[in-house]
Amino acid sequence: MKVAVLCEFSGRVRHAFEENGYDAVSFDLLDTEIPGKHIIGDITKLGPGYFKKFDLVVAHPPCTDLAVSGARWFKYKQKEQREALDFVRWIMNLPVKHMAIENPVSIISSHIRKPDQIIQPWQFGHGETKKTCLWLKNLPPLTPTDIVGGRNQRVHRLGPSKDRWKERSRTYPGIAKAMADQWGKYVLEAYK
Repeated sequence: MKVAVLCEFSGRVRHAFEENGYDAVSFDLLDTEIPGKHIIGDITKLGPGYFKKFDLVVAHPPCTDLAVSGARWFKYKQKEQREALDFVRWIMNLPVKHMAIENPVSIISSHIRKPDQIIQPWQFGHGETKKTCLWLKNLPPLTPTDIVGGRNQRVHRLGPSKDRWKERSRTYPGIAKAMADQWGKYVLEAYK
């Protein structure tokens, strides 16, 4: 099974699929933090047809201009928001049968459609809160794998730094593993 993980510099989701034996490749404007198959560059330049060869796409469009956590800046970012929403629509229209788009609570919900599921890290083994929305195409919602105590808002409370956005955007390993385990199995079953 071939998996494309879009807009992922960390390599965590790609790596989780690789660990399960899938042929996974990540794409981002930045280099990857975890060695593996990774393509650096603007995915729109590859064109939608490039992605036909993939059985599953998991996408993490940049949330800088989408997340409601930045709502106080929205009036200054209207052009950037339009472009970010157009990019999400571009991803949603890729010619693949199975897809998940991941983003925090964002304007995707009010401008495109509501998410199919909202998950939290504490449902997947991490004692933290960070509402994460999933827009799904021919995939089931994720089933929590390890509900743990603790409701730390670590990501929300990160202090200012030049790499704050990177820390906030990394997928939790427990969530990445659930995606690989559950969606990988589901897609394989769909092709039997």
